[in-house]
Amino acid sequence: MDLINGVYGGWRYLMDELSDPRTNEWPLMSSPFPTIAISLTYAYIVKVLGPRLMENRKPFELRKVLIVYNAIQVAFSIWLFYEACVAGWTAGYSLRCQPVDYSRSEMGLRMARGCWWYYFSKFTEFFDTFFFVMRKRYDQVSTLHVIHHGIMPVSVWWGVKFTPGGHSSFFGLLNTFVHIIMYAYYMLAAMGPKVQKYLWWKKYLTVLQMIQFVMVMLHAFQLLIWNPCNYPIAFAYFIGAHAVMFYFLFSNFYKKAYTQRKPKKDKDDKLALSNGNLESEPNKNIESSPISSSFPNGKSSSFYQAVGKTVEDSYSATRHRVYVGSVNN
Repeated sequence: MDLINGVYGGWRYLMDELSDPRTNEWPLMSSPFPTIAISLTYAYIVKVLGPRLMENRKPFELRKVLIVYNAIQVAFSIWLFYEACVAGWTAGYSLRCQPVDYSRSEMGLRMARGCWWYYFSKFTEFFDTFFFVMRKRYDQVSTLHVIHHGIMPVSVWWGVKFTPGGHSSFFGLLNTFVHIIMYAYYMLAAMGPKVQKYLWWKKYLTVLQMIQFVMVMLHAFQLLIWNPCNYPIAFAYFIGAHAVMFYFLFSNFYKKAYTQRKPKKDKDDKLALSNGNLESEPNKNIESSPISSSFPNGKSSSFYQAVGKTVEDSYSATRHRVYVGSVNN
């Protein structure tokens, strides 16, 4: 009983005395358990409930939805990046060591609120996976993809609870910048083959992600050598470790996707599509769609099958290539 009381007392001291009092009353900030529950619910939906509900249903046609969703994500990421800049990183923050401003000043609260909205953005990213399930793209819903999306809100929660701003917000600054480009790419990829032919730069998104993690590593781990602003060193370890893990995951994915030799069949398929060959394998997602009923005998033309494959499957493939969460990983 004494052990239980001691653990509970230590937990209350951590939550009530060591945390940032400004964020205690903000939504979902009183305890990490609601965030954990939401993340677990997300994992259950995309791995169990969603596939079960979609088992006897046709895949949803979500092309317009994907365009709108990604456009919203671009706008949201631009705003988050702007807030991180004007509230700190272009307003006097030091790259060497930056303490958290725990005051209730205008700039201190602005940065803290920006950190909370960055935390909230990790929930909006759940829709990436929901759309995969609704389109029956279960190959994209890998275990590692789900773990990555599910763990991010929990990881960011601790930053908002204890250090909303300062040195560790550098990760959010870079991450929102990368997301501007990433979601813009996804939006363009969802627009179809007329736009996709200009998206030759997809592999460089993965390179950009890796550069991001290297910069985060160097920025966080420098405090292990010298910490002149007395920034909580535990968060330097925490953020640096995340950057190391994701760097190696992205690096491994890049090698598999872009440096290893592809099977000859894959190369032939790509060549056929690039030469305008419209006799590609029919896309089951399109064949089973309501649109297919507009063709004679309920069959869609070979042209529509090929274009449909380019729109739907190519959109999924672009996410598969530039986002480590969608491949094993």
